[in-house]
Amino acid sequence: MLVKEISREIFTYFSFDEVIDKIEGFIHDDFLKSLTPNGIPSHELVLKRNRPIMLLRNINLSEGLCNGTRFIYREFKRNVILIETGICEYRGKQVFLPKIPFIPLEGSKHLVLFKKTQFSIRPYFAMTINKVQGQTLDFVGLYLPEPVFSHGQLYVALSRARTRENIKVIINLKEDIFSANSSFVKKNNIELYKV
Repeated sequence: MLVKEISREIFTYFSFDEVIDKIEGFIHDDFLKSLTPNGIPSHELVLKRNRPIMLLRNINLSEGLCNGTRFIYREFKRNVILIETGICEYRGKQVFLPKIPFIPLEGSKHLVLFKKTQFSIRPYFAMTINKVQGQTLDFVGLYLPEPVFSHGQLYVALSRARTRENIKVIINLKEDIFSANSSFVKKNNIELYKV
């Protein structure tokens, strides 16, 4: 939804999906395209140039191409895309990223064993608390429509910004999310916005 709001040319990439066990060849392509297990990109990947994307798989750790790394989408080709690293010592480095095959783990909720070939990226505008752990950001906006799972998760989310002035928190007025952490919030002068 957010990608479509940005006024730039849209590039759409479709995955190539196939059943691994040829005995199950009666399965329709539309059904395979609808399957998107965790960690696997969707069938239709909509991108715009110079927009942020996130890598979904470890590709080359020595080059900084690892799961959860943020990139900027620069150029498109038919079977590769040019991405630019936006963080740490690799900032500004450009890399061509190919489509790679994804096979869901056995025992997942899907009864059909299939292979999806797609770029290992996803557009992003927000991250979960677990995904942001270990990263340092210039600004943090924390949206909490319901209480966080534990005190540790709240600490991780609030400690990602370089300074406390760059943290904004939106909470649900009906939920008292900060009751257990009120001293931490008051001590650090964190701005709360109630909705």
